[in-house]
Amino acid sequence: MKLLKIILFLSFIVVGKLFAQSEFQEFIQHLYQLPTVEEKEAAIDSFMTYARTVGIPFIEGDKANFVYNRSANSVAIAGDFNGWNPSNSTMTNMSGTNFFFRTETFEFNARLDYKFVINSSNWILDPENPNRVSGGFGPNSELAMPEYIQPWEINYNPLIEHGERRNITVTSSVINRSYGVSVYLPPSYNAEPNRKYPTVYFQDGGEYITLGSSINVIDNLIDSSKIMEVIAVFVTPNNRGEEYGFEKRDQYAEFFATELVAHIDVNYRTSNAASDRLVLGASFGGNISGLISYRYPEVFGNCGLHSSAFWSNDYEVYNMIVDGEKKDIKFAGSWGTYEGLDENMNNFRTAITAKGYSFDWAEYPEGHSWGQWRANIDLILEAIFPYGFTSTKKEVTLPKEFELYQNYPNPFNPATVIKYSVNKESKVKIEITDTLGQRIELLVDKTKYAGTYEVQFSATDGLTSGVYIYSISVNGKTLSKKMQLIK
Repeated sequence: MKLLKIILFLSFIVVGKLFAQSEFQEFIQHLYQLPTVEEKEAAIDSFMTYARTVGIPFIEGDKANFVYNRSANSVAIAGDFNGWNPSNSTMTNMSGTNFFFRTETFEFNARLDYKFVINSSNWILDPENPNRVSGGFGPNSELAMPEYIQPWEINYNPLIEHGERRNITVTSSVINRSYGVSVYLPPSYNAEPNRKYPTVYFQDGGEYITLGSSINVIDNLIDSSKIMEVIAVFVTPNNRGEEYGFEKRDQYAEFFATELVAHIDVNYRTSNAASDRLVLGASFGGNISGLISYRYPEVFGNCGLHSSAFWSNDYEVYNMIVDGEKKDIKFAGSWGTYEGLDENMNNFRTAITAKGYSFDWAEYPEGHSWGQWRANIDLILEAIFPYGFTSTKKEVTLPKEFELYQNYPNPFNPATVIKYSVNKESKVKIEITDTLGQRIELLVDKTKYAGTYEVQFSATDGLTSGVYIYSISVNGKTLSKKMQLIK
């Protein structure tokens, strides 16, 4: 019997190779037609060997094929796409085997969290999927469809300058509670003692740091000239339900806009203009951010909303902003189509833009999760404090002739973007070399009008991991920077 299984396994390697050119459902139909359990198991082994090389869940176009090949009485999927209700997504068992399967259809750029539910009660990560994302209730398996772009900016980059993080405690007499606060100071903070900075205030501060990778995001966006340097204030609630949505919301908002901001302004070099302050949060954190900005627009002129849960107190904050007096507030935010809040957020967007508010927004085929929010922190920060933002007293000095910015992402694999600017019509050359000066590629060699440009460099198969140099030459003058390829 063992010899038969080996023979069948080898023969069904052909099935695995053929599978690459066929549909998953054809493979399933092939399994149904096999007359013996031994043949089914051999075909399954062959498929699993092949599928692990290309990734599980096995994705074909807009189809995600979930598979589970272990002993179980029943297997179901719970995730963003079904409201985390496993009863809606039971997997089919191939009779006589441990192989369970289910096919779902998603957008090509969808990104979703999920878990398997074994025997109706045991919630586990997908054992065949190494891709995971942290959430408020622990890690989940991550399904990323083919056109989803992983957020490079969430990763720690050892090659760039980093800001400084200080942990403090702020006590409120308004709400009679103390709050743990982390303050991020940008790389230039100690070197430029006369400079004042715009400030970003995060609700659920601890989670925005640990689950949202916000400090990495800010470091990377500053380094790649995506945003101005900012001070970031991460505030951890004591009881987020009370403080963000219910009994203590008014006292918390007063503490936040008066006592907390005053403490930060006294102890750090912040600009005190409302247009230089942003308050943002996710879910209930978005609800309280909306309340704070609307009640105190003279303090916070900007509001960031990640999937705001506006439903508390009979949509109090939603109705306040939509139906109340228009205030001087700029909004930015994102939400997902698989989280149940998308209709409400779209209605909110339509209503407030019709009212005359500015709202930079994005909607993605994702769920109510930190995987979505961490990937869209940049959207909010770039909308509110883009590079070149001049509301603060610090003037941005434009390059006298030309400038070369740090590539992003960096490190990279296989592609990265190089940004550069020229202040007048010039002959521009950009090339990539190794550390010995040997040219790898000439990216740009033409006359450019005044402006800012981006060009993409894609590493060829022949390039090995290591440091490379990219240089810009304009009218006989040259600037160079380093970048790192990691394979």
